[in-house]
Amino acid sequence: MKRANKMAKRALAFLMVFCLLLMGTGCSSDGDKNTQMGPQVEQMKAICELAVMECYYHNVAKYKEEDAAGMLWWEKDKHFWIEYSGIVTIGIDVSRVDITVEGEQVTITLPPAEVFSCKVDPSSLSKDSFIVDKDSASIKAEDEVNAFDEAQRQLEESAASDRVLLANAQQQAKTLLGDYISNIGNAVGKEYVIQWVYLDEEEQQAPSESAVSEPISVPVA
Repeated sequence: MKRANKMAKRALAFLMVFCLLLMGTGCSSDGDKNTQMGPQVEQMKAICELAVMECYYHNVAKYKEEDAAGMLWWEKDKHFWIEYSGIVTIGIDVSRVDITVEGEQVTITLPPAEVFSCKVDPSSLSKDSFIVDKDSASIKAEDEVNAFDEAQRQLEESAASDRVLLANAQQQAKTLLGDYISNIGNAVGKEYVIQWVYLDEEEQQAPSESAVSEPISVPVA
């Protein structure tokens, strides 16, 4: 189970877009407004850095050690489960983002989202978090440490394989960039056209038709 808490991050990103627009307006006269207020690459990359998602997982990890106790045919396995909560941070690697602005054409190349960090919350663990199989060998303190490491590994594995969550993180970056360019267009009275290009993990242009390029017209309000 997971829950994405992205509202605070998104609000912060929108605030940054608003501040950038105010700065650009304050530094520009009417004569050079259109020049100074065009989409800025560094500002767009700064927005990508803010477009991260923090996801809260509540899950159960399985731990099993075969032939952990006893001898010969009396050997017993250690078998138990650990219930835990953890936080996963997902976003776009800005170093892989490519942005070009040519007049009113903006081309943005986005890599897939990736997992930045995973952390099991130690405070979510207690004696009640461990569910021991009735036929399991006795569980010791070091087994709980190993189980914690296993929970960490499974958390990372679950997050990295969650394609829906990764797609949502990429979409969040795309939405914030689109909003920024739309606001710039409204401010200077221009209609910018965004072309999105998506990369796969190997830095290659994504092969699927829907993910190669997607021209989007950003209308002027």
